[in-house]
Amino acid sequence: MEIASMNNNDRNSSNIFTNGLLWFKSLYEKLFAKIIGIAKQFKKIGKDDPRRVIHSLKVGVALTLVSLFYYFQPLYNGFGVSTMWAIMTVVVVFEFSVGATLGKGLNRGMATLLAGALGVGAHYLASASGKVVEPILLALFVFLQAFATTFIRFFPQVKARYDYGMLIFILTFCLVSISGFRVDEIVDMAHKRLSTILIGASVCVIISIFVCPVWAGEDLHKLVANNMEKLGKFLEGFGDEIFKSAEVEESKDAKKSLIEYKSVLNSKNAEETLANFARWEPGHGQFKYRHPWRQYLKIGGLIRQCACRIDALNGYINSEIKAPEEIKEKIKETSKEMSIECGKALKELSNSVRKMNLPISADEHITNAKKSAKNLNSLLKSGINNWEEINLLQVIPLATIASILTDIVICVDEIGQGVNELATLAHFKKNNNKEITTKVVEKIELSNNNIIEGSRKVRDCSSHDVVITINESNMKL
Repeated sequence: MEIASMNNNDRNSSNIFTNGLLWFKSLYEKLFAKIIGIAKQFKKIGKDDPRRVIHSLKVGVALTLVSLFYYFQPLYNGFGVSTMWAIMTVVVVFEFSVGATLGKGLNRGMATLLAGALGVGAHYLASASGKVVEPILLALFVFLQAFATTFIRFFPQVKARYDYGMLIFILTFCLVSISGFRVDEIVDMAHKRLSTILIGASVCVIISIFVCPVWAGEDLHKLVANNMEKLGKFLEGFGDEIFKSAEVEESKDAKKSLIEYKSVLNSKNAEETLANFARWEPGHGQFKYRHPWRQYLKIGGLIRQCACRIDALNGYINSEIKAPEEIKEKIKETSKEMSIECGKALKELSNSVRKMNLPISADEHITNAKKSAKNLNSLLKSGINNWEEINLLQVIPLATIASILTDIVICVDEIGQGVNELATLAHFKKNNNKEITTKVVEKIELSNNNIIEGSRKVRDCSSHDVVITINESNMKL
């Protein structure tokens, strides 16, 4: 019995030891997998936008520079513990883009200066009234400025651009006015804090502008152009996919191009944020001072309206439309032409915005889309016979597609008008020496039944003259 009991104890100890090893092994594997996952996420974030890595390095450099005020005794003697305000300023002010950094830096600097001056004035006014009344007046001043500033923050214009400055104003006024009740050298304290805050903000602005700058205006410019291109790709793809049988499988590239438009529906917040930051930025590159950033918001709104209609249109891809073949074939070609022309127009407008050229070539596609819309409207009214013999429930999907496409043509026309306004306000350049080369094969039947193949070269001149050159080397008379 004792031997059996000892064997059981040994087995239990062995099982506990084995289970412990397995637990540690499992823990190690989970921890290793977690580390690998985090490393992959780091790599993905840096690969998606390498500017994030550069921004992180810039923040590290800025913090290192302002921390030198703590390390070097002569600098520390000049500012004392107020040096910490420079470090705090870098942490809260340094943003990803130049516009965001400038906006926060100017907000913090101006709010600190104004609130510091008012706080010193409130302190001296309260101290002049006597020891008994002084705390009452200080409390009254703090209440009034907090109430007024907080209420002003609700104004939309102030909320958009100066909200951070209002917060700093409340904080600085309270710190200066209240701390002056216990500190005698209130002016010296306010001077040191203001100086260190300005130093920290200046370091942020200088590094942000001169070291691999990220311009919010440029990002907004690219975002609007890319959104137009996404809608253009969808409409061109829809022209090819319309009325296709559900049994026909789409390629992965086609599916990807047909769902890219969904990101446009949620782009409003990003556009408004970038436009707000862009207004703080100085002139740079092709974007001069006081560039019409608000026009981008107008165009972005029109693009989202078009994207909403496209989202409704997307539900009819690969759907089984049980309509008479006569009606389907007639509507199919016209609808396809409308969709493709709208897609080409949006891609031309996108290219025009991206290169900041006048959108001349897009007008032709918009005109063609309008003509197709009129043809479709006429077809629906009078081009189809025997309406009384047709089941209306079968025709409704076709009519819905035609109606949505007509609305999309109107939206594309409005987007084109918005881009033309932007081109006027931003002074887009015109390619006076642009050469458009097209090969035109002309078949001319002569008396000897020979065929002439010609090539035309059209030069778009500033005087609107058209020069046509016929290649005579292949002529056979």
